[in-house]
Amino acid sequence: MTPAIFGLAGTALTPDEIAFFKEADPAGYILFGRNCETPEQLRILTDSLRALHGRDRLLISIDQEGGRVARLRPPLWSPFPAGEAFDHLYQIAPASAIEAARLNAFAMGLELAEMGISVDYHPPLDVRQEGAHDVIGDRALGHEPKQVAALGRAILDGLARAGVAGCIKHMPGHGRSMTDTHKEMPTVTATAAELEWDIAPFRALSDAPIGMTGHLLFTEWDTDNPATLSKTVIKDVIRGSIGFDGLLLTDDIDMEALSGTVPERSERAIAAGCDLVLNCWAKMDHMTQMVERLPSISERAAERLDRALSYTDDRRVSGDKAELLAKRDALLDLVKAAA
Repeated sequence: MTPAIFGLAGTALTPDEIAFFKEADPAGYILFGRNCETPEQLRILTDSLRALHGRDRLLISIDQEGGRVARLRPPLWSPFPAGEAFDHLYQIAPASAIEAARLNAFAMGLELAEMGISVDYHPPLDVRQEGAHDVIGDRALGHEPKQVAALGRAILDGLARAGVAGCIKHMPGHGRSMTDTHKEMPTVTATAAELEWDIAPFRALSDAPIGMTGHLLFTEWDTDNPATLSKTVIKDVIRGSIGFDGLLLTDDIDMEALSGTVPERSERAIAAGCDLVLNCWAKMDHMTQMVERLPSISERAAERLDRALSYTDDRRVSGDKAELLAKRDALLDLVKAAA
């Protein structure tokens, strides 16, 4: 198995993709808006991926946070708010905010599971910082670590109830970024003591099934390599101080924050200690070169992958999406009532 998650070009597998994916046997796949035309089409697509590999337990993932980060959008799919909505509710009614976040994630998970999606790259545990770049912005669950952790736990629980594995991101924290990692690499000069604020939510949720690194340079820990490519950050901070022992994957390896070719970055990320490389753009030349350069998935990474995917069949319970969304909306309306 190749330790990579690959994107798909369109709404159905092409003959070239079928041949390549069957041979490469990637750890999983990621879906974007370009892959999602209708609920019926999307379910056929995810079923075809499972049929290709001959296994029901397969990592088929998506970025579905709500707000501006939503690959599935109305009117064909349900609307979900950004994290800021739960932050606002938390300020007046913390318990209600936690329940609203759980209900929202349960409903979201039910919709994803219905489409054959097993992993959602949600929740972001980046603590919002005033004056930082809005690449996180309203996606954040709050400005305070304990609040972010509490809401993040509710999201993980809600997704798990629907049989979907959540993913905490972007370790060890994206909240201080002054630039967009899609375009350039941010440098964070905060001290170790200051960075305790950033890593606290990740430490509180270190038992999450999946985690994602961020492409940020933390000078306190490594002056040369961003977190995704840093053995020091992955070993000493993510696996060490945070205590995360779940499946660790990179943020999109194609982002301009990183230098070198995509295959070179991928090789460095695995060497640094990431379990899987996330490559989103379905460029066949990049994917082919990654397969050529990457080793087979490690035994430890394979165990973590299997453990993460156990969420898709071990924790699922029934739920009514419309009822969950109605209860969520009633709780979120408390903000308007208090205004």
